[in-house]
Amino acid sequence: MSINKAEVQKIAWLARLGIDEQDIATYSEELSTILDLLERMDAVDTDDISPISHPLDLTTRLRVDAVTEQNQRDQFQQNAPQTEAGCYLVPKVIE
Repeated sequence: MSINKAEVQKIAWLARLGIDEQDIATYSEELSTILDLLERMDAVDTDDISPISHPLDLTTRLRVDAVTEQNQRDQFQQNAPQTEAGCYLVPKVIE
């Protein structure tokens, strides 16, 4: 697929990009190359290929989900201006 000068200018206008007149030919060539690649990729038969979430068959190493610190809520709330039932009270901002 070939992109002409007018199409490059329209794409640049839609994307709000300013491009120089001498660069339009380069953009046209590069965009045409990208679209040709997409057409070739679209032509590949993928009917027998199952979708995958990641190209590598790796498992993520996870740490054990264990509590490692003590509950210090009461100590932290001593610095708060107002607390009630273990919650911080803040001024109302939405009426």
